[in-house]
Amino acid sequence: MTPAERLQDLVDGKNPKLILRMRSGFAVFADNQFLPGYALLLAYPQVEQLNDLDSKRRFLFLEDMALLGEAIHRVTDCIRVNYAMYGNLDPFLHAHVWPRYDWEVPEYATIPPLSYPEEIRVHEDTVWDPEVHAEMQDQIRRVLLTLTEEHGHIVIIERPKV
Repeated sequence: MTPAERLQDLVDGKNPKLILRMRSGFAVFADNQFLPGYALLLAYPQVEQLNDLDSKRRFLFLEDMALLGEAIHRVTDCIRVNYAMYGNLDPFLHAHVWPRYDWEVPEYATIPPLSYPEEIRVHEDTVWDPEVHAEMQDQIRRVLLTLTEEHGHIVIIERPKV
């Protein structure tokens, strides 16, 4: 699926991993939840990289990313949140937001999450599942709405059509 198709599915309410439509794009749960609560912020409209945005839209994207991280931190029992933007594999602006936990294996606890071995990152037991992850997804959505209201931001609430 292309980035444009992914974004269109979100616009159309067809992606059940949607957490919330934000000012700069879409907060979504990641396909794999090897670190529970792992989410992404997908820029909308689509651009290739952060530097393609004007200063106002760049600020909004970075602030939305931080708000998403704060919501994840409040909902999970994580000890910190990691943020990353690459765009090397999927060449469109998106930010990874990873909760980090004290239960992580020590040899992985200090490396970037995408450096985890693939068999851990994409294990069938960690695939996003609405029956397993919906409650956390809803909690993050509610906290994110509260945070955006506290910061005086207007967001568009969209519920995925399942």
